[in-house]
Amino acid sequence: MQRRFVFPVLAIVLLLAGSLTWSAFQRLSEPPAVTSPIPVGGAFALVNHLGRTVTDADFRDRHLLVFFGYVFCPDVCPTAMSTITDALERLGSLGAKIQPLFISVDPDRDTPEVLNSFVENFHPSIVGLTGSPEQIAKVAKGYHAYFMKVLEGEEGEEPDEDYLMYHTSNLYMMAPGGKFLARFRHDISPDELAAGLRKHM
Repeated sequence: MQRRFVFPVLAIVLLLAGSLTWSAFQRLSEPPAVTSPIPVGGAFALVNHLGRTVTDADFRDRHLLVFFGYVFCPDVCPTAMSTITDALERLGSLGAKIQPLFISVDPDRDTPEVLNSFVENFHPSIVGLTGSPEQIAKVAKGYHAYFMKVLEGEEGEEPDEDYLMYHTSNLYMMAPGGKFLARFRHDISPDELAAGLRKHM
């Protein structure tokens, strides 16, 4: 009789543990508030979707809209890129002063070629960036962005190549020169994002 209850109880325990882990990850993923004295951003040297090395100095005269994501992301990343595209179109000439950056948190799969095929589906000003795992980790740390690979399968088996990534999904707005201005949720509407960007221009 007792054996009947082992698996249901175990399933409940695992579900609660997973839920608590994801909740903790979401709390860690919250960047500092705009008024926080904690610095956000910083220098970087990465490779763009055309295969060229670029640094933060290449964008110093532009407002930046930074997003950390990955090409194989099933929903959040393409939705955020579509929102950015629509918001920039709503801003017209003002939108031309904003440089959107899509920084991959999955450098193992997101080569420049893969990034190029991805970003060409959205606003033409979006620049895809990738680099070594160490370079990506350094940039993400500067923005207080967090990510981790979700691997499935039995212990000892080869990792599934169709793995997912947990990652911070906020949009970070930076002023020319690198000052942190604002952050926006990924699920913001294009109208709300356009209004928020206009406010800080």
